[in-house]
Amino acid sequence: MAAAGSSASIVEYFGGEDGYRCGYCKNETGNLSHGMWAHSMTVQDYQDLIDRGWRRSGKYVYKPIMNQTCCPQYTIRCQALRFQTSKSHKKVLKKMLKFISKGDVSKGVSEEEPMDSHIEDAVTCDFAYKSESHVSQSELTPLSVDHTERVENEDKDIGETKEEVNAQQVEPEAGSLQICAHKDTTVPGEPSHSAKIVHAPPKPGKGADLSKPPCRKAKDIRKERKLQKLLQNQTCTFEGSELQAGDQICLLQNSKSKTNQPKTIEDFVFVPLPDDAQHKLEFTRFLCNSPLEAENAPNGPECGYGSFHQQYWLDGKIIAVGVIDILPYCVSSVYLYYDPDYSFLSLGVYSALREIAFTRQLHEKAPDLCFYYMGFYIHSCPKMRYKGQYRPSDLLCPETYVWTPIEQCLPLLEHSKYCRFNQDIKAVDEGRIKELGRVRVLHKRTVMPYSVYKKRRKGPSDEASVQQYASLVGQTCSERMLLFRS
Repeated sequence: MAAAGSSASIVEYFGGEDGYRCGYCKNETGNLSHGMWAHSMTVQDYQDLIDRGWRRSGKYVYKPIMNQTCCPQYTIRCQALRFQTSKSHKKVLKKMLKFISKGDVSKGVSEEEPMDSHIEDAVTCDFAYKSESHVSQSELTPLSVDHTERVENEDKDIGETKEEVNAQQVEPEAGSLQICAHKDTTVPGEPSHSAKIVHAPPKPGKGADLSKPPCRKAKDIRKERKLQKLLQNQTCTFEGSELQAGDQICLLQNSKSKTNQPKTIEDFVFVPLPDDAQHKLEFTRFLCNSPLEAENAPNGPECGYGSFHQQYWLDGKIIAVGVIDILPYCVSSVYLYYDPDYSFLSLGVYSALREIAFTRQLHEKAPDLCFYYMGFYIHSCPKMRYKGQYRPSDLLCPETYVWTPIEQCLPLLEHSKYCRFNQDIKAVDEGRIKELGRVRVLHKRTVMPYSVYKKRRKGPSDEASVQQYASLVGQTCSERMLLFRS
């Protein structure tokens, strides 16, 4: 997707920080990451960055140093179009429906539901503002396009294509409190597809014998028998022609598949409520302040791309707010905060399910938008494994940046907290930096390639820092984003 606007991302790279406190294992210095301040960012650049393991907290964008940090954090995405609700998900959805329709509240022991804990991104909350940029507004406003092009022409040795840059002014944002809440339940690891699964007959009283056909509901058996009898006792016609035996079997199978077809998430989320419903749950969505530049595209969603607040109103009272980023290929969940008085509704899980349903809605207008990003999956922290429950889902390989089904990753993570998921030993990062001189730099309000900036720079070389930045963001983003240099 080409950026619909004319603005460019402007970032200030801070490099790797000293170890700081981990919000997951509580190690005082074990959390390690690279970071940069996003003065502004296009949605396409952020999409490409999260597909390389980056994530934002406010305007601070960070990438864990995966092979060194105490709790490796793997980017996880759910394949929203293929998503199927689990039993626990249905339980949450039915509980909400029952509460809205009848006002019933479960009186059972309140167990902690997935995605209801308040420690997600606690890591980022520890450091998100200590590196806040203090660059003045004027330094971030590039000069005219003509001046920029003249500077780029200085480098005669690089026959690079000149691109117009018209970076808009960046509005300064006051440091606002980031309320971090996340969503939580453990899920047992599943075997990889390559593993052989042998089902031994259970001992008496120890469970079902998996070597035998699964039990079926008596209701389904009765329906099937009734249909078979109907087909046997009368001649079935379709548009005046007799159905052949094969067609009868096909009809029978189709009827059976419809009978046994599982409910979709929409069947729970968009079910019509009775006229005498005890409560009224409403949703509103607003653009919110973030480094992401709001964009609209002809083939994009009607609401456009950018950062949004999704507000949950119960009987006129706001009970939860979810922050999401709508990007070219996904809806990325940032965080959720809610009124603890309504924790019995498992709002963490419920909001995630609604966001998945919302992703599926957006896909109807924007065909490329088909994933739901849930941030990071942290296998070494049992409390953070709940995200693996939203299936099917994939984890991002930290070395080659390709997506791998989570079922193939879990056995590897059981043996080592840091893993390369791509099992092709010859595979490399296809988006790696190849030409450092093409990295775009914003220096003294002028956009130039790094090869020109390097000749103009006075003082010690910063090549090592720029090389590290470019290797982390990749060649494409390094040529599109503007790296601020003072």
